[in-house]
Amino acid sequence: MMYPKIPLAQTVIQLCKAKGIKHIILSPGSRNAPLTIGFTHDPFFESYSVVDERCAAFFALGIAQKTQEPTAVVCTSGSALLNYYPAVAEAFYSNIPLVVLSADRPKHLIGIGDGQTINQKNVFENHILYSANLKLDLKDEKNVPNHEDLPIFKNLEDKFERLLGLQKGIQTFNEEEINTAINISKLKKGPVHINIPFDEPLYNMVEALSVSPKVIEIPFKESEIEEHILKSCFEDWNSASKKMILVGVNQPNSIEQKWLDELSEDDSVIVLTESTSNLHHPHFFNSIDQLIAPLSEEEQKQLQPDILITFGGLIVSKKIKQFLRKYKPKQHWHIDEKDANDTFFCLNNHIKATPNQFFTEFLPKVTHYVKSHYSAVWSAVRQDRLVKHKQYLKTLPFSDFTVFNKILKSIPDHSILQVGNSSAIRYTQLFNLNKTLEVFCNRGTSGIDGSTSTAIGSAVANEKQTVFITGDLSFLYDSNALWNNYIPKNFRIIIVNNQGGGIFRILPGHKNTENFDTYFETKHNLTAEHLAKMYGLDYVKASDKVELKGALATFYDAGEQPKILEVFTPKAINDEILLDYFKNLK
Repeated sequence: MMYPKIPLAQTVIQLCKAKGIKHIILSPGSRNAPLTIGFTHDPFFESYSVVDERCAAFFALGIAQKTQEPTAVVCTSGSALLNYYPAVAEAFYSNIPLVVLSADRPKHLIGIGDGQTINQKNVFENHILYSANLKLDLKDEKNVPNHEDLPIFKNLEDKFERLLGLQKGIQTFNEEEINTAINISKLKKGPVHINIPFDEPLYNMVEALSVSPKVIEIPFKESEIEEHILKSCFEDWNSASKKMILVGVNQPNSIEQKWLDELSEDDSVIVLTESTSNLHHPHFFNSIDQLIAPLSEEEQKQLQPDILITFGGLIVSKKIKQFLRKYKPKQHWHIDEKDANDTFFCLNNHIKATPNQFFTEFLPKVTHYVKSHYSAVWSAVRQDRLVKHKQYLKTLPFSDFTVFNKILKSIPDHSILQVGNSSAIRYTQLFNLNKTLEVFCNRGTSGIDGSTSTAIGSAVANEKQTVFITGDLSFLYDSNALWNNYIPKNFRIIIVNNQGGGIFRILPGHKNTENFDTYFETKHNLTAEHLAKMYGLDYVKASDKVELKGALATFYDAGEQPKILEVFTPKAINDEILLDYFKNLK
């Protein structure tokens, strides 16, 4: 097996291997050649070549999102690194372990006008868990001893020993920094950046390693919930007649079913979930906007909880945020080992534990259920909403609303569902999903950039069929995602093309003006057909319910290529249909 000649490159690669970082996404470049040589010559690693760095980072994000294991992206020096920033920010807010390995110019070549050189040190400062800035050698660090900064040596042997000691100090520093960065990414689930300076020559290889870096293990300490916190929770829980549990982004199968069943039996508890919560129970409320939007002021006051418990990642529903900020609970407990966002401006208890750990220690000790009509009242409201939902659907012409209804029902059991941001995830929230699906969406920053790349990464990281539902702007924005040689044959993309940013048509503002069409909705007549042909994907389109039914009949069948289904909807009526939907629920 061949290795890069540069010891620092060997150190980075060997520590990535020791830490179990298996997936390596590389973008072409010269300065990162030592890393590329090392990763691609070692069969331990699964190496992928993705040219566009922004797509590469989101592709890595999709792998890490699905596997929950650190995934590395490797780039050359200069602006290539900056293209990682959207995915780094998403990883930061979504707690996804992304490891950025950036090659850099030596210190003495920075700031002198050399090509492909920027200030890479701490470039992700506001959206990173840890930045490791490695050192190249004594010369580059301007630590070469001379008569000004070192004492006079008795002989050359003393001088050599001092130089050797300093060099070993740099090696130790680099090893500790790399270990620390990767350990933090694994432990805290988030992005880290390791900046690695290389001097030429970059392409030399050797047959044997010249380093044996020290591996620093993650110290494992099982967290415990302090007894006084549990006692306080018991007292408050047992005296409250209205408890609301709101679940954000949550990994599939992460909560034991017995705790979900127990919560559903408590008349004083209602559980609100989102599509990205990946929690299912017939007594839970899985279409929050459907429940909240039509409420009168009196009904909102009745729904106001005494205790709000939240866990999971960020919340999609804007309506529940507005409701809980206006009708604040008396107490808000957030369950998370690491962070607690005061989303509703009333957080008073951060329980540092996993939800499973908390429920395991808490629920068996709840001695009695409080008499309450809280669950029964809102279950009846939910049933009424579902009846009106079905009635409204029967009256609708072909539109975004009917298309999402058909598409979501069509997805095969046990698929991975990736959903684009903006309209796509908000429509998805209005429907009951197949409980065998695993649902993901980039909700950390809620941006449309990188959704396709993330979905492709997710598809690569598992053997199940991955279905990606997106809007036209999101798809076009990330069209370079298809410049990828690793897209599985069973990957499916469904584009709901309403010829612009349909989300802006349901927000307050002047519509159907030239200014709105051009600068807000970004009206266009582009399609995915030629992109599909260029990148070798099968393509089918639909413009009415008959064509959609026909297309979906064979869309998920096995084929020799990934497939795109583009569904064209009439943009002029989509916003009115959605706004009228909430009126009809009253």
